[in-house]
Amino acid sequence: MVVSVGTMHGTRRKLKVFVMTMMAAFVFIVVEVSRSTGQDKNNQSKIRIPSKPFWRKRVPHDAYWNRQQQKFDHDNNPILNGPNGTGYEMPDWLNDTVGRNSCEPDFRVTAQMKDFSSLPDRFKDFLLYMRCRSYPMVVDQPEICKDQPFLLLAIKSLAPHFDRRQAIRESWGRAGLMANKTVITVFLLGNTSTLDNFPDLSHMLHFESQRHRDLLQWDYRDSFFNLTIKEVLFLEWFHTRCSGASFIFKGDDDVFVNTLHIIEFLKSLSPAKAEDLFVGDVITNAGPHRDKKVKYFIPQSMFEGTYPPYAGGGGYLYSGNVAKRLHGVMSQVPLYPIDDVYTGMCLRKLGLAPEKHKGFRTFNIEEKYRNNPCAYKGLMLVHPRTPQDMIKIWGWLNDPALNCQ
Repeated sequence: MVVSVGTMHGTRRKLKVFVMTMMAAFVFIVVEVSRSTGQDKNNQSKIRIPSKPFWRKRVPHDAYWNRQQQKFDHDNNPILNGPNGTGYEMPDWLNDTVGRNSCEPDFRVTAQMKDFSSLPDRFKDFLLYMRCRSYPMVVDQPEICKDQPFLLLAIKSLAPHFDRRQAIRESWGRAGLMANKTVITVFLLGNTSTLDNFPDLSHMLHFESQRHRDLLQWDYRDSFFNLTIKEVLFLEWFHTRCSGASFIFKGDDDVFVNTLHIIEFLKSLSPAKAEDLFVGDVITNAGPHRDKKVKYFIPQSMFEGTYPPYAGGGGYLYSGNVAKRLHGVMSQVPLYPIDDVYTGMCLRKLGLAPEKHKGFRTFNIEEKYRNNPCAYKGLMLVHPRTPQDMIKIWGWLNDPALNCQ
């Protein structure tokens, strides 16, 4: 084989360049390591010791709810508790021997909260049964969603509110085809008891359920603090009975909802926008009230920090996809006694945030516009409204002669 002299010289030059490049890289690495280790005044290398530990020691939070969230975060940490867990030794305060879904009263809380004995009874009741998330269903409608509705209206109600439910049925909550889309309405109820000075309404509820077949009722005490349970139980029912619904409106039974406008809004959404939809009257930069006279009072011993953005509980609109994800994540967030704040906490856990929409007026509209039919045409929700108001406003919006130009 014959090799030319030019070829040999070219090979030697390439080898020389390669060697020089490697030497330069080695010198650079040595210099950088030298810089990183530092030198003392005697020109001797020394090791830099971090001023803070890389892993911060976990200590229990002072507030009871925050401490429960710490436990939930530990239990759901895939690094610590996955198939290849680290073998991390659990601190005693995280070692929770009571089941997450236990419906027995958890009397340990009486020692874990210094001011437990001085709290109002509604707090004591909530804290003792905070772990319970499963209650028997006494009235179900297993076939109501067989046609997979476009819009599911889920209305929080109390047993005595017969007139509100009937007004909703006759107005904005009328089930069936609306704007060529299937609408289904259900009313969410717990139990009212003599403990809260309610009369026995069970026979009337039975008649109402047989007539309209739109009541969902669970055997738990229906109270303000238990609205969070109503949220959890509804999403469990949705997961089991109505997971094919495209969208859900969830609200109170004292609001007026412009269902026609909501449907038009939903039909206009792009697929990407519709998938992560959660809109309402969003409240930001809020925190717990510390005034005991306020309905939303939360003691500091129970919760510390600020609330995530959340949509006011008067009513909000979200996709079936978000509903499924909320159902999945709620087991990772301890119950909180204010239901709309709790939903905001769960959304944050999902990495989502509710979007503010100017059509949701949970704090009413200006008084001078309240009797103007055209004031409601571009809105989605107005709160509060009486049963008579609901029927009147619905009649306005469905009047062919209404001209709002």
